[in-house]
Amino acid sequence: MHALSEGDRINNYLLEARVGAGSFGEVWRARHHVFDDIVAVKIPTDTQYVRNLQREGVTIHGLRHPNIVRAIDLDPYADPPYLIMEYVDGPSLREVIDREKRGLPIAATTTVMRGILLALTAAHDRAIIHRDIKPANVLLDCTAEDLTKITDQSVRVTDFGLGHVGGVTTQSMMQSGSLHAEEDGGVAGTLAYMSPEQKEGAELDARSDLYSCGIVLFEMLTGERPQGGELPSSLRPDVPDHLDSVFKQCYARRERRFASAGEMLAALSKRIDTRIPPPWPKGGLRSGGLNCPSCQQTVKANDQFCIHCGRQLAESILHCLACQAFVNPSDRFCIFCGHDLRVLAS
Repeated sequence: MHALSEGDRINNYLLEARVGAGSFGEVWRARHHVFDDIVAVKIPTDTQYVRNLQREGVTIHGLRHPNIVRAIDLDPYADPPYLIMEYVDGPSLREVIDREKRGLPIAATTTVMRGILLALTAAHDRAIIHRDIKPANVLLDCTAEDLTKITDQSVRVTDFGLGHVGGVTTQSMMQSGSLHAEEDGGVAGTLAYMSPEQKEGAELDARSDLYSCGIVLFEMLTGERPQGGELPSSLRPDVPDHLDSVFKQCYARRERRFASAGEMLAALSKRIDTRIPPPWPKGGLRSGGLNCPSCQQTVKANDQFCIHCGRQLAESILHCLACQAFVNPSDRFCIFCGHDLRVLAS
């Protein structure tokens, strides 16, 4: 296959810029030649990854969820083979962690983890285990410079290429060196986030992804991966006790972990979202809305979060029961999946 370059055409899309590359191949930003739609195109540069490409396309095509990168088109038999996906105009969590160095804000960390868990809940409900949860596979639909604007809906989980790979295949890939080291020259990137049972080539379940989530949570809080029995607060004193507890239950033997992504999400949300916010400041009423208690900017009376600083404004947060996306109290149907909202989750 010839080297790809700007202006090459893949199906109905013209390649504009290469946005990622690795041992598997390349990811390009591309534009529809008629409709002007922007997409991401994944193209394997090694034939051994064509099957993973096909597996990923089939897997995510069946996972319609706002926190999972959507598949648009797939042709594993084209020359070159390609998978066309939703384009997320923002950095990966890997880039954000590297930029922040000493950890993300606590609120942003919790929000990103909630988004990851919402995606995993949808996948696990379909009996799909991701098997490669790590910061590079989490995309954020926001700028790296303004983490206050991150919401659950800003988080997209991608790269389900190992989504159906069994233990024996994973083990053989490890032995062959297919799981390459990250640029920092440390432990192999995927291996650094693998559960012990995955490293051993044992049969996996949803709890293996939750082990990886624990490592990602620790890294978001501290900028480092866990070593031994240390807790996030041992490296960063302002980490709340409940986040230590959530991490500890993930980073444990399989039988001691959360039983499901939904259970971990409930534990995370219960400790964060059910807190009653401070009362509105006196004189908070203004033309068109109220003042946020934190930043004093004007917000609408039915806003659940401040659009300026991200402060939770509602006593309890409403979610769509079907897809777990945020909804407004006045909505009758979910704008993301169309679910009837006459019964709401809080």
